[in-house]
Amino acid sequence: MTFNSSSRLLITGGTGSFGKAFIAQVLNEYPQIQRIVIYSRDELKQWELQQVYPQEKYPQLRFFLGDIRDEARLSLALEGIDIVVHAAALKQVPAAEYNPMEFIKTNVLGADNLVKACLSSNVKRLVALSTDKAAAPINLYGASKLCSDKLFIAANNIKGDRDLRFSVVRYGNVMGSRGSVIPFFLKCANNGVLPITDKAMTRFNISLQDGVNMVLWSLKNAKGGEILVPKIPSYRITDVAEAIGPNCSKPVTGIRPGEKIHEEMITLADSCSTYDLGQYYSIIPANFTGSEFYQGTKHQAIPVDGGFSYNSGSNSDFLSIDQIRQLITLHVDKNFTPV
Repeated sequence: MTFNSSSRLLITGGTGSFGKAFIAQVLNEYPQIQRIVIYSRDELKQWELQQVYPQEKYPQLRFFLGDIRDEARLSLALEGIDIVVHAAALKQVPAAEYNPMEFIKTNVLGADNLVKACLSSNVKRLVALSTDKAAAPINLYGASKLCSDKLFIAANNIKGDRDLRFSVVRYGNVMGSRGSVIPFFLKCANNGVLPITDKAMTRFNISLQDGVNMVLWSLKNAKGGEILVPKIPSYRITDVAEAIGPNCSKPVTGIRPGEKIHEEMITLADSCSTYDLGQYYSIIPANFTGSEFYQGTKHQAIPVDGGFSYNSGSNSDFLSIDQIRQLITLHVDKNFTPV
């Protein structure tokens, strides 16, 4: 599905880092879009975004205050909507370990509310954002997002004859997003100390722009029922520290509760259901083969090798220190200088 003059989009968590970037790109590429509903619970962030997009200049934007925990409010917000991007979530790993039920209410029950609200409306496409932490989760945040992924994928089984597709995109750390390591290190560098949890730690890395592009691609190309995973590079936490503060001290503090040394986006157990689409991998429902699932589409789905897994530590593509510096300047701080 592509955007046109009759398209009506709702984005949950629309005032977050992803939401703001996604809205900007949609308005730039599809200025004729009929409506964009920004659904979030933070009135201050909505007010701040309204200053960027004043009503007189952007009449297609609507700011809808609400929580995905509230199914009735969601149903009201979805009236007339045909495309949904689900970006709302609680995300901080330590907070999830301390407040597990709050994460379950938002990430799991909120996802279930959204599924039911979509089934009760005229929504045609939904793409939900996931995380690498949802693959073989060891923390509550990852487990809650795995449950969310399962809810959206299973929703395709109960849509009946509706023209409705639920899909999931799963990717790694977004460079420069709130609460991520690079903004944290940039702040810490002012004090000359960059705390490293574990010298062996690696993470997948994706730019905010690439994340937006992936969701736009998925809205147009996803069949419904798959988890899409991008082919992206990894970085070593020690290389990020060296890129930002080569002259800073780098004490090892130990990993936090619920953290992994390496992140995984496709597990060994998922390899038998994983197909290479070229730019992305696709994890399809286990009761299909790739040729069956993608029959009648333009996708050339190639099964991955037996024993395949996609892990940030064994990834074949790693960012160098110089590449990390270039990406920080491009995506995080154009005035960045190593200290």
